[in-house]
Amino acid sequence: MATTSVSGGGEVRLAGICRSYGDTQVVRDVNLIAASGSILALLGPSGCGKTTTLRMVAGLVQPSAGDILIDGVSVTGQPVHKRNLGMLFQNYALFPHLTVRENVAFGLAMRGVPKGDTVRRAKEALALVRLSGFEDRMPAALSGGQQQRVAMARAIAYRPRVLLLDEPFGALDKKLREEMQIELRQLCNELGLTTILVTHDQEEALILADQIAVMRSGRIEQVDNARAVYERPISHFVADFIGTSNFIPASIVDMRDGRMTLRSTAGHVFESTVPNDFSIQERVAVAIRPESMRLTPGELPAAANRLTGTIVRSLFKGQVLSVWMKPHGQAELQPELQVSIPIEDAARMSPQPGETWSAQWSAARTLVVREQ
Repeated sequence: MATTSVSGGGEVRLAGICRSYGDTQVVRDVNLIAASGSILALLGPSGCGKTTTLRMVAGLVQPSAGDILIDGVSVTGQPVHKRNLGMLFQNYALFPHLTVRENVAFGLAMRGVPKGDTVRRAKEALALVRLSGFEDRMPAALSGGQQQRVAMARAIAYRPRVLLLDEPFGALDKKLREEMQIELRQLCNELGLTTILVTHDQEEALILADQIAVMRSGRIEQVDNARAVYERPISHFVADFIGTSNFIPASIVDMRDGRMTLRSTAGHVFESTVPNDFSIQERVAVAIRPESMRLTPGELPAAANRLTGTIVRSLFKGQVLSVWMKPHGQAELQPELQVSIPIEDAARMSPQPGETWSAQWSAARTLVVREQ
């Protein structure tokens, strides 16, 4: 059994960091903490500043303002090689002329680790990523997943306090990517390694991260644990980027006993018991996840959190049947509402285009977010 290759992760704190290129500010006043031993995901669309933020932590880019601290010590002015960070990117950058063992040992040798310790620690790192017996193979003889494991072993072999990952699974197919995500989380937890991950894949962030920082236009839009970001998004952007949501503009008309009542411009009433910081008369958006909605054939009597419409189309997605419904006479609603039917229910209820169905959902699943 291999011994642990690291002694525990360090806390990473970003204090008001900014980065500008000329007049263009690509990262704006980012304040974040990656707790020791945790996995923090920087999530957002292309161009939102997440990779630039990671590169500032790595020392590859210097902040225009702000400070970066590891275990309370500023590393902002330190060069890359003095920060004791492990890095893994989408391009694994393995040396094609070196064996697996030599690739993993390379970083150790460059740091002046004695040869005997280099061999032992490379062996330990390969055992941790389940590549014992592959030491003498060349990278070209490995699968994509095995090459990724070699790169991971190289990143952890010299016992970094922090591991930085930039879209590390982008080159893998879906099934292998999912397997590697689970393995990475298990490995980081086993080593107690602080990890900062950059991804635009919402599912990857939800699977891997203890904390998710959703970025937009260089700023942090929301930071919370994975479940809270999904179940309690604070804005239209977050609710739309993390998963899928149906949005309905509305105004808050009442708040009492933990229950909020909202009304759309067409007079539809919605109720929510999801905690938030809004106030009466505020214009917001009601957001409903497709999996939160339940369909019933025909038109039901008007009630809170209920809409009737015409089925437009359906799409089989394996685990769910996605159905799109056009609400009746609601100009303020988005053109179509998406509803997810669990596949075990699809056999007994399969809405067809042109049919009238009613969608309803609970107050506990009615999200209220800032408008776009």
